[in-house]
Amino acid sequence: MDMRVRTPVDHPMPEMAAFVADLKAAFGEQEIEDAIRRGRAGEPTFYASENGRSVGTASPAHESAWRVDRAVRDRHYCEGCDGSCVGTATSCRRV
Repeated sequence: MDMRVRTPVDHPMPEMAAFVADLKAAFGEQEIEDAIRRGRAGEPTFYASENGRSVGTASPAHESAWRVDRAVRDRHYCEGCDGSCVGTATSCRRV
């Protein structure tokens, strides 16, 4: 077993490795390691895919599909926007 510590740069999934490192910093290493371990064991608690590789167990599509309304997807946000125009007929004004 390779015991050296991998940096995100030399990791086969560098973006996911950096993201997981951020999760560990925010939520605790033990909690994230547990979610990864359970995902590898078949529970839909962790799934990552990058560079043709994947780790963990994906959630069924009907549970994890996010549908984004076109009006939201096509929005832009002005500098200093507080988001109060979201959900109204008022458009955000470009500055």
